[in-house]
Amino acid sequence: MLMKIMDQKNRQRIKMKKFCLIYVAISLLALGLFAQENESEQKPGGGRIAVLKIAYISKQLNLTPEEAQRFWPVYNQYEGEIKKVRLEAIQNKEPEITTEEKVLNIRKKYNGEFVKALSPQRADQFFKCEKEFGAFISNELIKRRQMRMQQRHPNFRP
Repeated sequence: MLMKIMDQKNRQRIKMKKFCLIYVAISLLALGLFAQENESEQKPGGGRIAVLKIAYISKQLNLTPEEAQRFWPVYNQYEGEIKKVRLEAIQNKEPEITTEEKVLNIRKKYNGEFVKALSPQRADQFFKCEKEFGAFISNELIKRRQMRMQQRHPNFRP
């Protein structure tokens, strides 16, 4: 009986440590994102979406503290390279297919890094949840536009 209670307390401590580590990691990432004023000036709300994306990925992958320590630095490099390619594509007015090919090459390159940080299945899960988050944001933006149109024009039907 005493061992059972001790075991429960140890589990609770581990859960609390895991929660605290993830909270600290997300807070540090959020702080870094908000510190980058130039990016947030380019896209209003971009920093908030990035923080939501980090929280979504954290929840979906359910990373252990050790995995989080290995995963987030790789993720930050990955995200930085993708942003750089997309910004250069806009500035140079590259065709969409060229940009997407470059992004795919970055994803292939980092797949191996994510596999080292997690596992092949979890790396695949990351790419899936990244895609799901993009679809969620896209749907949310569409819903909000429709709501604004309905508020401005009450007879509007999508």
